[in-house]
Amino acid sequence: MKYANYKSNLSVLRQAPEQDLQNEFVLSGIIDKFAMQFELSWKLLRKTLEYEGRLDAATGSPRGIIKAAYDAYDFIGEGIWLRMLDDRNAAEHVYDAMLARRLVDDIIGTYIAAFDDLLANLERLYPAELLETF
Repeated sequence: MKYANYKSNLSVLRQAPEQDLQNEFVLSGIIDKFAMQFELSWKLLRKTLEYEGRLDAATGSPRGIIKAAYDAYDFIGEGIWLRMLDDRNAAEHVYDAMLARRLVDDIIGTYIAAFDDLLANLERLYPAELLETF
C-alpha cells in the first residue's frame, strides 16, 4: 500500500540529519531515499485524487498530479513540490559532490518537512482505515 510505504520510507528519511554528511556514500543514500519518498508522494496523491473523483488524477504524470493536488488541497505548495520533482529528476544525474551536498541540504532543510506536512494533512483529512487502502 502506498500510504504504509510512504510512512515507512519517511521514518528512515527523517534520520538523514543524524548521518555523516561528509560521507559521499551516505549522501547518495539520502538522495536515493528522497527519490523514493517523492515517488511514493505523488502516487499517494494520485490515489487520494482518485478517491475524490478527480478526473485529473488519470494524468499519470508526476507534474500533472502535483498540479491537480495543488488545485484540490490547500496544503500543497505547488512551487516546492515542482522543485522537488525537478530535483528528483536531476538526482539521477548527480555526479558532483557539491551538487549532491546542495540537494541533501534541501532534503534536510525543506523537503522532509514537506513530506511530513503532507502526511499530517492526509491523516487529518482521511480516516486511518481509508488511508490504509491507498
